[in-house]
Amino acid sequence: MGVMNRFMNFMGLQEEEEVTEREPLAVDEEEYAPTSPEPRKNQRSNVVSIHSQKNVKVVLVEPRSYDEAQEIADHLRSHRTVVMNLQRVRNDQAFRIIDFVSGTVYALSGSISKIGGNIFLCTPDTVEIQGNISEILAEELEYNRMR
Repeated sequence: MGVMNRFMNFMGLQEEEEVTEREPLAVDEEEYAPTSPEPRKNQRSNVVSIHSQKNVKVVLVEPRSYDEAQEIADHLRSHRTVVMNLQRVRNDQAFRIIDFVSGTVYALSGSISKIGGNIFLCTPDTVEIQGNISEILAEELEYNRMR
């Protein structure tokens, strides 16, 4: 209704039109739903499946000599976590094995952590280590002294 019609109604020169409310039309919501463009096949998504690695392995190794250090490094290169028990080798060979494996871990951007007396956990870059067992062992020793 325009301004002129209102003025004419006010002066009584025109009859007031009945205003009827219209019912809203039923609109199919799917037709007007915002559509997102289809993802391109060459575009990578940020969603990663939890089950993407089917055979995650942890290798337990108890080397008897330095010659087995390369085998440990090969496991790390294959993205396997390695637990090394160096209690059965001489100290000089244990240091050499640790040096070799530490270099491999560094080159692969992994991590190495001592989890006990002469026991080490070596992980590739795909595995993250949280916590520190040596702190837990120290707390247990302190607790036992207090008792």
